[in-house]
Amino acid sequence: MKVVEAILDGRDAIGIMPTGGGKSLCYQFPAILSDGVTLVISPLISLMADQVSSLVGLGIPSAFLNSSLSAQEYWRTMNEARRGGYKILYIAPERLDTEPFLELASVLDVSMVAVDEAHCISQWGQNFRPSYLKIADFIGRMKRRPVVSAFTATATMRVREDIISRLRLRNPLVEISGFDRENLYFEVRKPENKNRELMSILAGRKTKNGIVYCSTRKSVESVHELLLRNGLKATRYHAGLSDEERKKNQDDFLYDRMSIMVATNAFGMGIDKSNVHFIVHYNMPKNIESYYQEAGRAGRDGSDAECFLLYSPTDHRTNQFLIEKSIEENPDLDDSQRAELLEKDMLLLKEMTFYAFTDGCLRRFILKYFGDESRPYCGNCGSCLLSFEEVDATSCAISIIYCVHQINAKGWPFGKTMVADVLKGSQSEKILKSGLNRIEKFAALSDVPRQRILSIIDHLVQDGYLSVTGDKYPVLALGKRARECVAPGFEYIVKTPKAKDPPPKAVKAGKQAEAEGGAGGPGSEELFEELRKVRAGLAAEARIPAYVVFHDSTLREMCRLQPTDEESFMLLSGVGKAKLERYGKRFLDAIRSYRQKERPC
Repeated sequence: MKVVEAILDGRDAIGIMPTGGGKSLCYQFPAILSDGVTLVISPLISLMADQVSSLVGLGIPSAFLNSSLSAQEYWRTMNEARRGGYKILYIAPERLDTEPFLELASVLDVSMVAVDEAHCISQWGQNFRPSYLKIADFIGRMKRRPVVSAFTATATMRVREDIISRLRLRNPLVEISGFDRENLYFEVRKPENKNRELMSILAGRKTKNGIVYCSTRKSVESVHELLLRNGLKATRYHAGLSDEERKKNQDDFLYDRMSIMVATNAFGMGIDKSNVHFIVHYNMPKNIESYYQEAGRAGRDGSDAECFLLYSPTDHRTNQFLIEKSIEENPDLDDSQRAELLEKDMLLLKEMTFYAFTDGCLRRFILKYFGDESRPYCGNCGSCLLSFEEVDATSCAISIIYCVHQINAKGWPFGKTMVADVLKGSQSEKILKSGLNRIEKFAALSDVPRQRILSIIDHLVQDGYLSVTGDKYPVLALGKRARECVAPGFEYIVKTPKAKDPPPKAVKAGKQAEAEGGAGGPGSEELFEELRKVRAGLAAEARIPAYVVFHDSTLREMCRLQPTDEESFMLLSGVGKAKLERYGKRFLDAIRSYRQKERPC
């Protein structure tokens, strides 16, 4: 791999790779092959713990320094690092300018500083963290500048330039492996009842693992209760829970004791769980970077997985409130930074809303956002696979545009909800008091479903006929193309789904699983379940997540090849000498037992 070669040659590097694309290997390989220690800067406590567990399991001395350690554990790790006991040391960015760590860094032989989740250093990244701005100064204090590498799953051109500039990378190799995750199916749904839609999705996936993302703690609680009432094995995760409960719930999901995690975006970064089969966004995220990173937690083992987004108009308002609140409450920002961040975040939210309403290929929309070219039809998203029909919305569009013009002329700019109410002929007190019941377009679309009016408004905004303005509350105004509606021959056609059929990819995946797991077949589901039990037992004994033992893909390969000796077991992907010695006998015994049962003498 080019990134590994560049680092080993002493060159700075930046790697942009999709979730599950092997970013950690790009700094772990050079760390093992180089003299001295590699410092990995990461904001993710869970990632540090998981990766250290995996590395130690492979016989690579590694450790982490973060707030999860007790004082005794922290100083024990510091002393072992001082003695040169680690090849890889993970550190949270907030600790870089503390006196104890600065003193430790001054005596360490640091071969490389690897910055994980590097988009956090950019104000144009989806999760800007001021603590990341300390990294360049920390490196500048070191007695010998090490190689510096940076890695992230999602970064636009602007974010990449920010990373290079703010980390002061020197002539870095920039390696972009492509953002496409071909195994992921994408779909946007706009249900009238989200709870009913969610239960419909989950009904056909009771044996699969998945994550349901919600935008607020309150939503997490209500959705979690909904799933429990319906008998599903679900747990929850958000910042309002105690550290102990978050840790327990996270472990329940990682160890497969619970199949569904309902969570805010506080959960998932750095969680290397390979067998996540679906992601449902109960609420629309604030930006495409966050959405794609969260969706990318499905199918990390390369198997087919599904990503659903459930959109409702309130999602936009909720996100705007959350954006404003987070910026106002950030003590590390001055007024100019707050204004800049607010403008940036609202633009990113606008792009996310466009994604929810595009009638083109969803995968192409995402890839184009990140600067990746793709064909116009991917064959694996809701837009490409669901049956769409073109509907003539010309009359509705003209009425909506004129209504917005007449409302603004009255000096009462409103958002799309009020515009829809006016067009439907609502007799609400607010409409009557403002006199909007007397404008020409009042009740002009009284016979059109309200949801359809709102949908066409969103299309008009996306296509530039209307625009959204307002500092605190989004209000509708005429867009640059508004005048086109009075031109002779004006037509406005929108695409709407005819029906919600099951995703063909999901059906295909189900048939494939049947073929692989048929009774007595070479990939028997019965054997797979036996191997999962063995893995669960080993993981529980070692107090590590199941995937640290072996990923599902390795278990599937065991089912296909059914090795019965150590030599053939070593040929499996994901099996090395250390894992053979640690786990091989238990799995080989299970396979031999299964083969005896299937082929009695």
